Amino acid sequence: MGKQKNCPFCEEKALYVDYRDTKRLQKFTSEQGRILTRRTSGVCALHQRQLISAVKYARHLAMLPFVSDMTK
Repeated sequence: MGKQKNCPFCEEKALYVDYRDTKRLQKFTSEQGRILTRRTSGVCALHQRQLISAVKYARHLAMLPFVSDMTK
């Protein structure tokens, strides 16, 4: 068994995931712009749901890109 990851939002005792904190949201997205899974990111179920909503809302407001340019 591997070491259990602690949720970074729970460690800070964050009440919610803020959609305006784009630098933090980008840490939980892949290079292609996809949202990382709970297993990969180590976020708890409650904050994962909030994270998904925050990323989608930030994308809607054009604060985050929907897809990054991966041109060769």
